[in-house]
Amino acid sequence: MHKLGRSQRDKVQQFMTITGASEKAALQALKASDWHLEGAFDFFYSQPQIKSYPDTKHLEDLYNRYKDPYTDMILVDGITLLCNDIQVDPQDIVMLVLSWHMKASTMCEYSKQEFFTGLQALGIDSLGKFRERIPFMRSELKDEQKFGEIYNFAFGWAKEKGQKSLALDTAIGMWQLLFAEKQWPLVDHWCQFLQARHNKAISRDTWSQLLEFARTVDTSLSNYDAEGAWPYLIDEFVEYLNENGIISNPQSMTDWSKKR
Repeated sequence: MHKLGRSQRDKVQQFMTITGASEKAALQALKASDWHLEGAFDFFYSQPQIKSYPDTKHLEDLYNRYKDPYTDMILVDGITLLCNDIQVDPQDIVMLVLSWHMKASTMCEYSKQEFFTGLQALGIDSLGKFRERIPFMRSELKDEQKFGEIYNFAFGWAKEKGQKSLALDTAIGMWQLLFAEKQWPLVDHWCQFLQARHNKAISRDTWSQLLEFARTVDTSLSNYDAEGAWPYLIDEFVEYLNENGIISNPQSMTDWSKKR
């Protein structure tokens, strides 16, 4: 790596540490992405020639370790054991990212197909590789498009089976988890508003539109369009902010979208 600059050498080392890739594979991915780490990760995990395929037998062994003894699924106890094995708190947002990779339909349970789908996509067939992929999964939250996909996935994943809406307490917990990553300064006010004024389940439309609101409306509301097609709940939230004199200080609150 003697021909590379210091910044490039650091990126190669970081890429190798996170992915477990060889120096050659790291250079190939980074050069293909013009030395952008996020793009290099995407390139690496989309290229079959440089991606290690998980061993199906090892996947079976992992699945059987966590599978519920009475049903052919991984349930709460199995997920708790998995979290212990990979040294991640069950409430860590990385478990949401993992579930997104698995395309899991319900929180706190994985079917065998979901488990295999996610681990194969991530190139995981051992606990060691599982731990190695955790920094990569965290890095995906910094990608604007992937964060949006994970955010929208979370609604269906977190709601109760058979329900169209998301229970308010669950929605608040998910918003606090997700916006802690993106640092939307109004999230606590939003949650307080919902508990004080709404106290009902959250629709998918409100869920998806809130992300757009957080991305496009600054914290001082100076570019908020009262005639825009926002859900009524978001309009009421703006009224609540105005009524309570909650005004963001531009010196202390930075646009959340810049913190990637």
